[in-house]
Amino acid sequence: MPWSKLKQDEVAVRRTALLKLRREGVRYDDERILALGYNSAATARSDLKRALEAHRDEEAAEVSIYRQQENERLDALLEAAWPAATTPKAIRNKEGDVVGEEIDMRAVDTVLRLMDRRAKLNGLDMPVKTEVTGANGGPLQMGPATTAELEALMGLGAPKSSEDAGDK
Repeated sequence: MPWSKLKQDEVAVRRTALLKLRREGVRYDDERILALGYNSAATARSDLKRALEAHRDEEAAEVSIYRQQENERLDALLEAAWPAATTPKAIRNKEGDVVGEEIDMRAVDTVLRLMDRRAKLNGLDMPVKTEVTGANGGPLQMGPATTAELEALMGLGAPKSSEDAGDK
């Protein structure tokens, strides 16, 4: 049987207070959390998990609606650009005679960008594989490093060459 509106409001208020306390770093077994009406730290933890899952479901539904709207917009744009990208146009000389045909490459580029946007929106592209290697393609050597060493590796603290120093 579904909860009454009053019960739903009480749970929402309790969960809001729980979230506030947890953001402040208050432990589940703290008396302030237990004072919200939880029997134990485990009950409070479970309730917070349920609250987060409910919000995740709501967010997923909103994302799904947004994705559908964007796909419909992309459909309309693709429908408008497709004929220009796929139908050759006549090329005429000065006298007006047809001397050849060509595809509108700007329209082709537009169609490809629309298709790329759709693939990104819907997660159709495969993830790019990257591999980090050490010197000469060998294994990456890991170990403790100082802040100065890390900055030098990232180019943040790279020593300036004598040429750079002379420019200033």
